[in-house]
Amino acid sequence: MQTITTVAELRRVLAEARKAEKRIGFVPTMGYLHDGHLALVEASRAKCDVTVVSIFVNPTQFGPNEDLSTYPRDLLRDEQLSRDAGVAVVFAPDADEIYPAQFESFIEPGELAKPLCGAFRPGHFRGVATVVCKLFNMVQPDVAYFGQKDFQQCAIVCRMAADLNLPIEIVTVPIVREPDGLAMSSRNRYLCADQRRRALSISRGLFDVADKFQSGERDVEKLTAIAKKHLTTLDRLQYLEIVDADTLKPAENPLRRTAALCTAAYVGSTRLIDNVILPLPTS
Repeated sequence: MQTITTVAELRRVLAEARKAEKRIGFVPTMGYLHDGHLALVEASRAKCDVTVVSIFVNPTQFGPNEDLSTYPRDLLRDEQLSRDAGVAVVFAPDADEIYPAQFESFIEPGELAKPLCGAFRPGHFRGVATVVCKLFNMVQPDVAYFGQKDFQQCAIVCRMAADLNLPIEIVTVPIVREPDGLAMSSRNRYLCADQRRRALSISRGLFDVADKFQSGERDVEKLTAIAKKHLTTLDRLQYLEIVDADTLKPAENPLRRTAALCTAAYVGSTRLIDNVILPLPTS
């Protein structure tokens, strides 16, 4: 495995892989890797010859009062996990490599970026879309892998790739959870034992909704209420919405198309997101 910190070296190494007609898979991360990230690596290695993992805590997607300075970082640990998982290249640039002096061009996502997290984190998806597009141009992968936990991000990246004619297949990998159901996240390390216990109400609420949906419930208000009754242990519920899986607009009631129940909530000062897909035929 190679760890590369510059775009020039990354392009040189990957040019050799392309010349050998190797299929390149890409897993963009902000580091502090966990089994959710490693599931993306596994998916890439199953379909691609070369897997590239980027490790970059992107400053442009953090708001002024968010946790950029305290976001967990441990490059040596991430390198070892990547090596053990069969990653070929770790791309770990510093901020100046991604955003050099005089940088001023951004990707502005559209309607998909306005609801859910977008309503509470102004500029967040502008930063996400910009860094993902830049990383796509740097790595030039055949396939890129993203986790379903960031459901809105996946939708925005897919739309960006289509709108900008990027020749990259976008693959969404299902959420990986702890044995007790909590969705894996680098931010879980912020939770003390009591907060960790209370955070489980999020996945319990989503699982209850999924069970009721499978049993035939299609009423949006009833399904939302089922989830909400579990969430009383949280310190602050930011949003809990059932949205159309394609448009992210509020789902029609009763449900007739695949939807997603998405939520963001605070346990202590830690913001957690999660979702569950409610699948229905498209026709």
